[in-house]
Amino acid sequence: MKANQASFPITRMARLLGVSRAGYYAWLGRPLSARAEEDAALLRRIRTVHATSRQTYAALTVHAALRSAGIRHGRKRIARLMRSTGLVGASHRRGGPVTTRRDDSSRPAPDLVDRNFTASGPPLWQGSCPAP
Repeated sequence: MKANQASFPITRMARLLGVSRAGYYAWLGRPLSARAEEDAALLRRIRTVHATSRQTYAALTVHAALRSAGIRHGRKRIARLMRSTGLVGASHRRGGPVTTRRDDSSRPAPDLVDRNFTASGPPLWQGSCPAP
């Protein structure tokens, strides 16, 4: 609502969203929850570890580094905070297998066997197998 208050009145947006106008203003002035404050402090530590690793550590390694420093939090919580801020580790894996790609501008290889792959018709059934 705060992002759109220049375009629309707060009363109309509150009515459309099903909240009271007073409730919106109460929420706006409310301080952060304890969990949000803890997340902000942990995110600062995560950014420090990630920056000192030259942005190579992913969530698993950041978790291990924080744990060795005595800061114990869940790996999934660290991964969630890193994902929400766009922090990613460096991946040493390259793409899939590299296969030979044919050069369309070059001449195709000659057919040295000179085989004919055109069928004159469907195959004839031989033996005791019934025809489909």
